[in-house]
Amino acid sequence: MTTFKRRSFLRFLAAAVPSGLLSREALAQASTAVPSPAVGASAPVLSGGDRYDFKRVLPNGTTTFKVSSKDCGGDFFAMEHHHTKKGGPPRHLHHDQDEWFYVLEGEYIVEVGTQLHHLKAGDSILGPREVSHAFAFVGETTGRFLITYAPAGKMEEFFDTRDRSAGGRTTYVNDAAKMRAYGMELLGPPLSVT
Repeated sequence: MTTFKRRSFLRFLAAAVPSGLLSREALAQASTAVPSPAVGASAPVLSGGDRYDFKRVLPNGTTTFKVSSKDCGGDFFAMEHHHTKKGGPPRHLHHDQDEWFYVLEGEYIVEVGTQLHHLKAGDSILGPREVSHAFAFVGETTGRFLITYAPAGKMEEFFDTRDRSAGGRTTYVNDAAKMRAYGMELLGPPLSVT
C-alpha cells in the first residue's frame, strides 16, 4: 500500500473512531450542539445497538453495525463483534479494503500475512488490502472487537445480505464464489483455537 493511502486511512480512523467511542454523556451533550454537515444521516448508535436496529447472531456471539457506509459516502464501514465463544472467520483477503481490528474487551489472536499476534483490550492491528488475514476470539470470558473497512466497498452489503437471508442467525461465510462476488478471496480455514 502506498504511504499516501496508508496516511489517508489512518487520518480517517483518527477522526472517525474516537467519535464512535464517546460515552453516553458526551453523546447527550453532542446532540444539543449544532449539527455539522455530513454525507449521510447521523444518529448515535448506543452501546449494544445496531445502526439499523437489526439483531445479528454469529456462531460465537453477535455483531452490530456501528457506522454505515451510507453515512460517509462509502469511505468507511464499522461493525462490532461481541463474542461469547471461541472462534472466528476463515482466512481471507480483501482486494480493495484495508481492515482495522481494535480489541475493546477480551483476548484475540489475529493473523496478518504470516505473523500471528495476541491482542488484548486496547490493542489494534491493520490488515492491509491484498494481505491474508484471520482472527479468532480466544478469551476465557467474553470479548468485544471493533472492525472497520476503508473504503467500505461492498462489505456492508456482504454482511447485511448474509445476515438478513439467514433471518439474523448466520455462520461465517466459507464460500469462495460468494466472497469473490464481494471483493474477497477465501484462502483457508479459520484459525485453530482450543
